[in-house]
Amino acid sequence: MSTLQMPRQLKVTPSPLGRALQHGDIPFKVVIALSSVTLLALMVGVGVMLWLRSEPTRAQVGWTFITQTTWNPVGQVFGAAPFIVGTLATSLVAVLIAVPLGWASPFSWPSCARRNCARSSAFWSKLLAAIPSVVYGAWGIFVFIPQFVTPLGNWLMNSLGHYMPLFHGPFFGASSLAAGLILAVMILPTISAISRDVLLAVPRSQREAALALGSTEWETIWQVVLPYGLSGILGAVILGLGRALGETMAVTMVIGNVAQLTTSLLSPAYTMASVIANEWGESRTALYGSALIEIGLLLFLMSLLLNIMARLLVWSVARKTPEQRA
Repeated sequence: MSTLQMPRQLKVTPSPLGRALQHGDIPFKVVIALSSVTLLALMVGVGVMLWLRSEPTRAQVGWTFITQTTWNPVGQVFGAAPFIVGTLATSLVAVLIAVPLGWASPFSWPSCARRNCARSSAFWSKLLAAIPSVVYGAWGIFVFIPQFVTPLGNWLMNSLGHYMPLFHGPFFGASSLAAGLILAVMILPTISAISRDVLLAVPRSQREAALALGSTEWETIWQVVLPYGLSGILGAVILGLGRALGETMAVTMVIGNVAQLTTSLLSPAYTMASVIANEWGESRTALYGSALIEIGLLLFLMSLLLNIMARLLVWSVARKTPEQRA
């Protein structure tokens, strides 16, 4: 009776070069390290360039550039306060509207959303994120402002304008309110997608344990899911705010572009990004161009700080141990 013979396993002897490079691990680590250093160098280079090119404005205007309310390029008077206030106002309106919608959408609550509904929400959310900002701006001018913003603004002005300076008139459509509403639509996919990823990181065993103990779906979300991913969800909000701060074309097309410091959301305004886009081609003097570059430096620093805060909050969720999450 013959017996089957197992084939001999051939031993592959690695080459000296393969042993020296640890079978490709060392080149891979070198490429990753070079890529990381290159990205960091690019970011530092952008910051240094903005700092050096804005030196004439800092030398002549000083720190009053941030608090000065007058922007008059003809008279060589430059103050960034209207643009800073306009940027913060439109971004705050966008966040206040987009955050509840992003958290309440089925795409952001994978624990209670049906599979088909979640897939549909994911598709439409990604589609919103893929639309160019100039298309949002054109839609805002021809559809959104006449059909929605104008009736809403008139109602706010007539109902609340006598009591709240936030809604004082007159109102003509293009305003901080219109820009904030457009930004809310644009940052909604960012908040929804990151919130969904954070909530999906909650172990399924924790949800099942809470349901097995008699908790309802709402109690499971409120007492188990949210405490686990709260810092990550806050990071999603900050990332959305970061995008709202730097949005240019859509805001430029619907905000009105008036360099004035106002407390009313119904008045035309300016943002830091839109003033750079609108007036860079007109900066004929060195001081004018330097002032616009310093606005870009302020916007760069604000966006950088917000993104660092958001990433730290998201990473804090991923690094928690199960004992820390409980």
